[in-house]
Parts: sequence; structure tokens; C-alpha cells
Amino acid sequence: MLTQEEKHEIEHAIELVPYKKAASVEALKIVQEHRRWVSDESLRDVAKLLDMSPEELDSVATFYNLIFRKEVGKHVILVCDSISCWVMGYENLRDELFNRLGIKYGETTADGQFTVLPNCCLGTCDCAPALMIDNDLYRNVTIAQLDEILLKYRNGNR
Repeated sequence: MLTQEEKHEIEHAIELVPYKKAASVEALKIVQEHRRWVSDESLRDVAKLLDMSPEELDSVATFYNLIFRKEVGKHVILVCDSISCWVMGYENLRDELFNRLGIKYGETTADGQFTVLPNCCLGTCDCAPALMIDNDLYRNVTIAQLDEILLKYRNGNR
């Protein structure tokens, strides 16, 4: 069940577009901001507000790779695997990240802190390799920097 705050924010998003369905991505993002992911139940509730079927809204949700349809950790790490990052050694960075966290793509650490996902481009090809944690972009990332970067999120500073 959507909270009153979520409903209010979604209704506001609907007011900004010419028809309800046009607010579908924004409505999904609102739910995700509050819950970190979009459950089947919340998707059904949002679909009802938008006069859409749950299947229709799910097709929107699953089209966008940054709408999470299963639970994710407190912090989502997006690892850029574009050609630029690949050329600059992202595979070594990715493998070391997997090793330090004890997980692979699509998995969440046992403490629920981190989920790691691939991303086809973070838009910083001139500073590859790159990764993003939540909304923080890290450019020219080296293996030596990983512990320091992860520590910021483990200590709750972010």
C-alpha cells in the first residue's frame, strides 16, 4: 500500500503531464526513492493511480535499468562496462570489487549494504574506468581507491 506522501508526490507528477500514463516513470521513481525498489504490490497501486494495468506498468519498469524490481542493498553500485571502461581495465576493477564485497552482479552483500549492477555507460568515457554509488560518480577509479570509496558508505557517511 502506498503511503500518503507517495500518493501525494505521484498525484503532483500526474498534474505536470498531459495524461496520467505519461507520469509512469516519474511515479516509479517516487516509489523507489521511498522504498529503494518497486515491489509487485506497489506497482499495482501505482498502476491503479495511473489508470494502467499492472502488466503495462511493469513493461515500463522493466524497460528502464535503473528501476529496481527486486530488493537492492542500501547502496547500489553501478559499474560502467562501456568500451572505454573496458579498454581502461574495468574488468580488473570489477573483479576486485566482487572479491572485496563477496558478491557478483545482481547480488547483495549479506549485511544488505551493497548491490552491484553493470551499467552500459555512465557518461564519463574520458575518465574511465568509472563507477557510481547511489548518486555519486567516481571517475578514473583504481583498485587502490576501492577500500576508501567503500568505507564512505560502510560508515554511513553517505
